[in-house]
Amino acid sequence: MKLSSRLLPVAASALAVAAAVVVPQALPESAPATGSAVQAEKHDDFVIVGHRGASGYRPEHTLASYELAARMGADFIEPDLVTTKDRVLVARHEPEIGGTTDVANHPEFKDRKKTKQLDGVAVTGWFTEDFTLAELKTLRAVERIPAVRQHNTVFNGHYQIPTFQEVIDLSKRLSKELGRPIGIYPETKHPTYFQQQGLALEPALVRTLNRNGLNRPGAKVFVQSFEVSNLKALHKELRVPLVQLTSSSGAPYDFVVSGDKRTYADIVSAKGLREVATYADGVGPSKDQVIPLDAAGKLGKPTALVADAHKAGLVVHPYTFRVENSFLPADFDSSAVASDSGNLFGEIAAYRKAGIDGLFTDNTDIAVAEEREAK
Repeated sequence: MKLSSRLLPVAASALAVAAAVVVPQALPESAPATGSAVQAEKHDDFVIVGHRGASGYRPEHTLASYELAARMGADFIEPDLVTTKDRVLVARHEPEIGGTTDVANHPEFKDRKKTKQLDGVAVTGWFTEDFTLAELKTLRAVERIPAVRQHNTVFNGHYQIPTFQEVIDLSKRLSKELGRPIGIYPETKHPTYFQQQGLALEPALVRTLNRNGLNRPGAKVFVQSFEVSNLKALHKELRVPLVQLTSSSGAPYDFVVSGDKRTYADIVSAKGLREVATYADGVGPSKDQVIPLDAAGKLGKPTALVADAHKAGLVVHPYTFRVENSFLPADFDSSAVASDSGNLFGEIAAYRKAGIDGLFTDNTDIAVAEEREAK
């Protein structure tokens, strides 16, 4: 596999070896971590990304979640970026925050509830772009899927919405403390949606990376997007590797708006991946685009995606690997209970055998342990 010059330093940085680390318990974000020790060793360039942090154990996109992922051994932590009314990038999975914060319990924000068209779909709730940063900081994060991760609800109300700068500051602090680089893997969320509101994400992203000395070859940064046009524009401004995200259905929303008939399936074709390689360094597919499920919900045979991507010079980082039965192929389920933990070790091993270069996971500790066992 031929890697671009922008990607090689990032891959090499994953060779850093971590010492024993400590898993933080229910602590304020400023408190030192204590708890049970976890060995987090990295000996190769397989990339483990803490998906929204360690969201299998803490409410997603909180500093506590990111810190736990890093201490468990993640190479990168992944903030999804949206913007506030006063143009500050913050970490939320979506601009709508009714499901991930306690905003509904704030009577002072009752009149902020709206219905908006989010990538052509009517969504009702509270949106980050209708709040200033100061207002968002009065909210607290809650578990997004409490029916599956009831244990995470004990942390509801304890953590703020972090800014992108706060995530970078955390990564720098933990890199020093842990003695290995903790990278950041930001995603621009719904870029066309924010552009249509005059709140484009990309200028603030570029400014923030520049201000922190992270827009350079060798910086441990990936930038990702489900859309194409903003990645092509960022390719001209950023010197860090870019990753084209894809889905098992649908099309990039910027394609939909512009009338481009291509779909995500076209993007992950051999021809499509060769085009991706003209502006990006990797592809982040839905994991079922790498190994689809059969009629029984079990893993089938790998597609040509990994081989085609490697031929194009792209790395492959699929998403999302989670331990609960509801997210696992049927052959790795432990029971009929959706929230029970299944055999994530086995699923990750199957995908590593298919040749992936890294993965996004809610359960960093298991991905790190599987990697160590595989050696």
